[in-house]
Amino acid sequence: MELPILSDIVIILGSSILIILLFQRFRLPAILGFLITGIVVGPHGLNLITATHEVELLAEIGIIFLLFVIGIEFSLKGLSSIRNTVLIGGTLQVGGTIGLVTLIAHIMGMPLASAIFLGFLLSLSSTAIVLKMLQEKGELTSPHGRVSVGILIFQDIIVVLMMLLTPILAGQSENPVMSLLWLLVKVVGVVITIFLLARYVVPVLLKWVVRSKSRELFILTVVVLCFATAWLTSSIGLSLALGAFFAGLIISESDYNHQATANILPFREIFISFFFVSVGMLLDFSFFLENIALIHLATLGVILLKFAIIVITVYVLRYPPRTIFLTALAIFQVGEFAFLLSTIGMRYELLTGEIYQFFLAISIISMGATPFIVNYSPRITNFLIQITLPSRLKVRWSALARTREDKAKSSEKMYHDHLVIIGYGINGQNLARAAKKAKIPYVVLELDPDVMQTAKAKGEPVVYGDATDEMILKHIHIQEARVVVIAISAHDATRKIVQTIRMFTEAAYVIVRTRYLREVEELIKMGADEVIPEEFETSIEIFSHVLKKYLVPNDEIKGFINEIRNRNYEILREISGATSGMGVSRLQLPDVEIATLPIRQGRNNIVGKKIGESKIRNDFGITILAIKRDSMYLTEITPETEIFQDDILYCFGQPDDIIRFNKYLTI
Repeated sequence: MELPILSDIVIILGSSILIILLFQRFRLPAILGFLITGIVVGPHGLNLITATHEVELLAEIGIIFLLFVIGIEFSLKGLSSIRNTVLIGGTLQVGGTIGLVTLIAHIMGMPLASAIFLGFLLSLSSTAIVLKMLQEKGELTSPHGRVSVGILIFQDIIVVLMMLLTPILAGQSENPVMSLLWLLVKVVGVVITIFLLARYVVPVLLKWVVRSKSRELFILTVVVLCFATAWLTSSIGLSLALGAFFAGLIISESDYNHQATANILPFREIFISFFFVSVGMLLDFSFFLENIALIHLATLGVILLKFAIIVITVYVLRYPPRTIFLTALAIFQVGEFAFLLSTIGMRYELLTGEIYQFFLAISIISMGATPFIVNYSPRITNFLIQITLPSRLKVRWSALARTREDKAKSSEKMYHDHLVIIGYGINGQNLARAAKKAKIPYVVLELDPDVMQTAKAKGEPVVYGDATDEMILKHIHIQEARVVVIAISAHDATRKIVQTIRMFTEAAYVIVRTRYLREVEELIKMGADEVIPEEFETSIEIFSHVLKKYLVPNDEIKGFINEIRNRNYEILREISGATSGMGVSRLQLPDVEIATLPIRQGRNNIVGKKIGESKIRNDFGITILAIKRDSMYLTEITPETEIFQDDILYCFGQPDDIIRFNKYLTI
């Protein structure tokens, strides 16, 4: 059976690939490529798309995933910290834009209701584009990023009120007061529900799911939580996107939020592309060409109007000029929720077909210009500061800017010039302990939920996540790390982690622990700076004890060990036994050997006793250098060290003494 939407998906994605590849040659943003794709394949272009409604549904899913990821990254605590920005900043920006647009449109002859509705549309900015750009630039938690997010959140919430007010403006609402009161009750109910789920339900549920160690189950759970919350808010008259944002806030309170983000991102990238294509499909290109000069003039007017209002808004919030201008240059455009609201306005005849096409053209041009302006916003900001502020005021505002930026970045100080420890096993724990003692900033990355909880209980800076995932490595700022230690035993995962790290940074010094020597060369070729194989490190540790027993000076022992490591353990692999530097032949060792002897329960007087009590040295002339117990090696041997059944003893002594001791153990 043929699915009409399948051919449309192929056309949309295939066309997008061709256009974006062309755009990449000229370093044009991908978002602009998606908008052009919609114009080309849409009903006003080549008319290649038949299932337009289904494409709009896919676009809606893209918005849901986008707001979901933003909610995860923001958290309830982060939202609470900018409540003044959300309430005061959002009210000033939206209210100021509506008031000024209404005044200008009404003076130009538009009916008052239509003028107010046009103010609704132009007051909204693009959450999808702005947050995607801020996220890609790593500026989501910067001062201007936080202000932008706060205002955008207010817009996304207030659009629900605008939808309810639209029939009132059109004179088609029976009881507007009761509608507003009922909306308030529903919002309060949703907020309380979200708070309870975030604190008491979802963290426990995710903990159970993560312990199953099933990636598929984890992804399924996260997606269900996203859509279930979006469906809940939609069913009571709020927007799907707002519900998705709330779902993200719920998951943000768990320890698994970063891994959830990493798993959702591929879905978001695919579906958000349909949104930008669907926007382009709405534009009547012939109308655009006929009115191209007037459209660009109107677009410039809208951008300057919104820019001025945002500047005043952020100034009232007492932010420095740099934050003011960067925020204004980020959210000057007309956004995606304005498209949704415009369809309701068309239904209630608040917009004529001509005004609607003008609105679409202005929106698409402003959205298409956003990536360019955001990328160049630091330069534009520096220019604006130079021409608008006297030198004395610049100094004062610069000091305020530094103070605010220091506060905003204080939570991320550990993610700079830091040590990254991947795996919190025995080696990872010892390394973390040493780093803490040396006051080296570090972060631990762990995928096992139980181990992660153990590390968290110890107060370790631990992040749950898969180190093979680019998003997880981005979160711990792998590109700013000085040293990365991969202390896990899975060889395939280790290889992929090294490759992924090298995609971000060539400067970090990558140290890898591996079990076998045969893996050393391969890992070094992939980008590891140093590979430490366990099997030979154990031999080195044991042999260093041997040399100490023969009173070899410590500096000579260290020199010999360094030679072995610098030559990638070649000395230990040489069949002939020839070495360079401090050769073993210079030691002139007597007739002694090292033997590994297993301990079994029998009539011997060894199991369960301390070495000093067993009198092994006195009775047999044997020195125990190390003990292998399960997968652990005990190398610090004292008279108080106990011997257990199934231990393997590394014994040093004369051959006859070792034979005698072995017979005793087998009695």
